[in-house]
Amino acid sequence: MLTRMALGFVCSLTLMLQSSQDYPTKPVRLIEPFGAGGGPDVMARAVSPKLSELWGQPVTVENHPGEGSTAAPALVAKSPADGYTLLVNTSAQAYSAALLKNLPYDPLKDFIPVAPLTSQPYVLVAGKLAGITTVGELVAAAKAKPGELKFGSSGLGTGTHLGVLKFNLEAGIKAVHVPARKGDAIADTIANTVAGRTDYLLAPIQLALADIRAGRLRALGVSTKKRSYLLPEVPTICGGRRRRLRLPDLVWGMGARRYSGRSGEQTSEGHRPRPGRAGSARLACEARGRSDEHDAA
Repeated sequence: MLTRMALGFVCSLTLMLQSSQDYPTKPVRLIEPFGAGGGPDVMARAVSPKLSELWGQPVTVENHPGEGSTAAPALVAKSPADGYTLLVNTSAQAYSAALLKNLPYDPLKDFIPVAPLTSQPYVLVAGKLAGITTVGELVAAAKAKPGELKFGSSGLGTGTHLGVLKFNLEAGIKAVHVPARKGDAIADTIANTVAGRTDYLLAPIQLALADIRAGRLRALGVSTKKRSYLLPEVPTICGGRRRRLRLPDLVWGMGARRYSGRSGEQTSEGHRPRPGRAGSARLACEARGRSDEHDAA
């Protein structure tokens, strides 16, 4: 599936190249916000060599995790609005805009969408050391010890944080939030649950899969309407009495700093980027993305 997504993404960005034959004339940076081993990092490293081949220029991936996934967007927002610094991000960018004050950027005004990439469901997991094997057991344990269980997340305002908050609210339980430390990647957050520093976690299925199969994590339920083909033995979270617990998928996309037309705004090439490139690429990716959507559902 990753190969299909990468190829579809490269094809869509060909439209950008057709609109401006002189782009790119120098290396392009792909900035991702969750750290090495995270979904955006894996996606970015899958597409970067194909873009390098297509464009004839180096395309490098840079990891800038931290601050609840806002460090990377902040970096891109300060970059020249010329299309040479691209942001690979997730729905966390929308969540942080709704929850966090004093962001160093405007999520709407400072960015322009380039291409949607894919969507990915979650799995609710507990560490083996927690001794919890089902959603029912998790709820029972949390109600028996209110405020004592700990859940991990990629940071305040991320999907892994808000998803568990919704679960806790609907289940009527209280637990302590342990957000990622500054610079932590999603792999570190998962490792904390494996090591017993947190009891449970909501994680993208593919990122937790290795630890689940190795027995280090217990898969309690998936966020999709139907069972995942990756974890066919694991029930859905929203089954039975928990119909309201269906969680939104993690959505990935790519964007760039928006040219606002403000006086003195920098573009490294000294010209205004052509907005048609982003629009046409976005439409192409949306058409392609529908065929790949919810392979794991």
